[in-house]
Parts: sequence; C-alpha cells; structure tokens
Amino acid sequence: MAQGGYAIELRGISKAFGPVQANRDISVAVPKGTIHGIIGENGAGKSTLMSILYGFYRADSGEILINGTPTAIPDSQSAIRAGIGMVFQHFKLVQNFTVLENVILGAEEGAMLAGSLSKARKVLGDLSREYELDVDPDAVIEDLSVGHQQRVEILKALYRQADILILDEPTGVLTPAEADHLFRILRGLRDQGKTVILITHKLREIMETTDNVSVMRRGTMVGTVKTAETSPEELAELMVGRKVLLEVEKAPATVGRTVLSVENLSVTDEHGVIRLKGVSFEIKAGEILGIAGVAGNGQSELLEALGGIARATGRVTLNGAELPLSGAGADGRSRRAAGVAHVPEDRQHLGLIMDFAAWENVAFGYHDAPEYQKNALFMDNDALRADTARKMERFDVRPPIPTLPAKSFSGGNQQKIVVAREIERNPDLLLIGQPTRGVDIGAIEFIHKQIVALRDAGKAILLVSVELDEIRSLSDRIAVMFDGKIMGFRDPETTDERELGLLMAGMTGKGEAA
Repeated sequence: MAQGGYAIELRGISKAFGPVQANRDISVAVPKGTIHGIIGENGAGKSTLMSILYGFYRADSGEILINGTPTAIPDSQSAIRAGIGMVFQHFKLVQNFTVLENVILGAEEGAMLAGSLSKARKVLGDLSREYELDVDPDAVIEDLSVGHQQRVEILKALYRQADILILDEPTGVLTPAEADHLFRILRGLRDQGKTVILITHKLREIMETTDNVSVMRRGTMVGTVKTAETSPEELAELMVGRKVLLEVEKAPATVGRTVLSVENLSVTDEHGVIRLKGVSFEIKAGEILGIAGVAGNGQSELLEALGGIARATGRVTLNGAELPLSGAGADGRSRRAAGVAHVPEDRQHLGLIMDFAAWENVAFGYHDAPEYQKNALFMDNDALRADTARKMERFDVRPPIPTLPAKSFSGGNQQKIVVAREIERNPDLLLIGQPTRGVDIGAIEFIHKQIVALRDAGKAILLVSVELDEIRSLSDRIAVMFDGKIMGFRDPETTDERELGLLMAGMTGKGEAA
C-alpha cells in the first residue's frame, strides 16, 4: 500500500558516453511503498539510469530527489546513506565467505570484527523472520543455491537500512518456485513500507508483481502507467514502437535423418566430480530439442562437451561421423569445421573478448573463412568490418558501430553479436545456451524467429534455457536434466510447468523412478 508522496523523483536526467546519448531528459516519479517496474529494450538506458541513481555514474544534467529532498549521489556510498540498496544481476558476493561475513563486508564497526558479527547475527535473524529471507548465517556462499545467494544480497541491502531496493533482472537464474518466493518477498517488503524498483524484460513478471511500470525506449521515457490498467501487448508496443508477436509462431516440425547421436556421455571436472552422468539422446534434422533444468545440473557441461570445450567419455556422432571427445580434434575449431555452431551460455567469458572490437569478435572462430581473406598472409579487415555492419543491421545491434569494444554494448546487444556470428554460418547443428538471457522483448522475438528458421531449413538445434516459457514454446521435444542425468523426455504440447518443475527438482513427473 503506497504511503503517499514519492520515494524517488528523477527530473530531466541526461547522460552521454561520447557520441552515444544513453539517457535523454528522463523524468520519473516512484511512489513510496510500491513495486515499480522499469522495462525497455536493450540499450534503452535502463541500466544507465539506475547506475546514476546508485552513484556509479554522474548525470550530465538533471536532479534526483529522495523522499522529496534534492540529493547528490556522487558514489554508491552516498546512495547507501540515502537509503538505496541494489541487487545486481551478477551477485557481488565473496564465494568463500559466510553469509554473515558477506552481509557485514564494508559495514564493519571498528577494527575488531567480533562486535560487528554479533550485532549482524541478531539483525540478520530479525530481518530473515520479518521478510521470509530464511538463510543460515553460517553457510558459505558457494554452498548456497542461486536463489539463496540472491536472498543474501537483499539482506545486505536491508542490513544497511535500505528503504529503496533496486533489483536488476532478478529471476534470470531462478527456478519457477524460487522466482515465486522472491516475488512473495518483494510484496512483503512493499507491505512493510519499502519501495522496490524492478528492472526486468519479462512482461509476465511485470504484470503479476508491480503496481506501476515505466517504459523506456532509445534513451527516453515514453510512459508510466498503472500495471492494472495496461496489458503485455500494450507494454511490448511501447517498448519497441511497433506491435510485437509475444507467442512463437512455428509449424509442426518436419524431421529428417538423425544429425546428432549422443550415447552414454559423461563429464568429470578437474576436482574429480562427475558433472554429466551417462546422457543419451538424438536430434534429427529439422528438430529443436530443448533441455530444461535449474542451472548447474549438467547442462553447461553438455554444451561444452559437444562444443569441444570440455573433455568427455562416451560416443557422439554428427551426420554419422564420430566426433572426438578428448585429445586431437576435440576442440572448437574442429567442431566448427564439422558443421557445429555454438552460442555459449556465458557470453562474456566464452562468447566474447570484452576489450576487443565488435568486428574482431565476429571474426572469432571464423577468421579463416574465404570471404575474410585478403591473401595467403593477411585478413581483409575492411571486409570483416563491412560484414559486421551488415550483421549489426540485421540483428538490430545498438549502437551499430563495428569498431566499438564489446564491453561498450549492453548485455543484450552483446548477445545479439554472438548469436549473429553463429547463426549466420548456416551450421548443421546449433548448440545454443540461454539464447535470450538479458535480451529485450523485440530482440527475443527476432532471435526466436532465427532459431525456428534454422530448424525449418532442416538443421538440428540443441537449446538450453532456464526459461520454461522459452523451452516450451520453441522446443519440439523437451529433455529435463537434474544432477547430471536426463530425468525424462516430454512433449511440449502435453506437458505443463508443474510437471517440468517437478522433474527439474529431481522428483518424478509421471511415475518414473528419480
């Protein structure tokens, strides 16, 4: 229930990075005691605006008011003092510290930690009970699930007495049950008088959770509406500036020969832990096999083994020819030569070199392609830059500047660069992990269309995603993974989210032994 007045008012905020105008004369008011959504395409300026509010950037012009008082926020410490907390998409936790140590980190009182720890333990207990944030204060972060790590981030902000909480894409790596619990927590925070700002590209979350929603497009604020008075279709059109297809349109699959055959595939990590346990399946030409599961249950290892990154045992054939799983030929270059393209789950560590230009990233793995060769000794960089410009235009990468380093693009635009590079090579098998993580609604529609078009061209696609809606709408068959094993295969037409969720948690969905 809103308390009256505004927790935050942004007036005329503008911010440019060189020639790129990230925010242009943005004004928005967030009522106290509400959950306020902010949505927009990648590159719309959402993250820049929140970074200004949290003190990471300084606005070129404009004014910030907190609880009606003009407030200068030159750095994050000033934001914390103003009662603002932020939970980032990629958590800022020390993995080998306990929950308690992470909560007090940076908020210690004096040189002796004993007093800080004792005080924090009591406050943490009170906060956990009040807001349903049940976390063991002595648990080590690396031993916690992603959902519990996120609760620790919220506890950190509340421990610093935040009245305003900003969450950036908070459900990207959560199970449906964890996401539901998070939103119960957020509603509890609101009911206790806290103000929550939710940045997300998931329109269903906006509709189910927020009181008001502001829409940004190309650095400007195009509107703020009461959530109860709008619809997903209207919000999508405001975000993109045109009508957007929210459902994936695809004809029934016309399957052909077996392209990929996987038999008893296993992966053991460097610590001797078996991450993938005897996985077997086939994918036919013209078929999308979706892998559903909570992150960390073997999906990453599956993609990496098939992509030539991780060593494995078992047998894998592509178009009838056996692929090496260790030793010579078990590498990405050999996989690409065999007709495999790979969009990795982690674009920043496996898909891109962040300090390199976009055109250099587009060349990775394909630099020896004939169209990029000037002669036997040198690459044709002009041809590469021109090709990158064409891909940027086709995939609507913003800003469309091939010479910008990858780190200068938003996460969603980084994803578009990787997807464009791999899909445009017309592979026989596409391995694609989390294709639309952090990607806006317009780009999601486009990427989904490209995946379906590749399927309809007779290609085989292995899709890994934590988004059940994405798995169910794109896949022709669904395999559910838990603890390195396939729990079962399902038809997306006849299964539902509850059944898939049970399998994802290691429980039987239709009577099979777990």
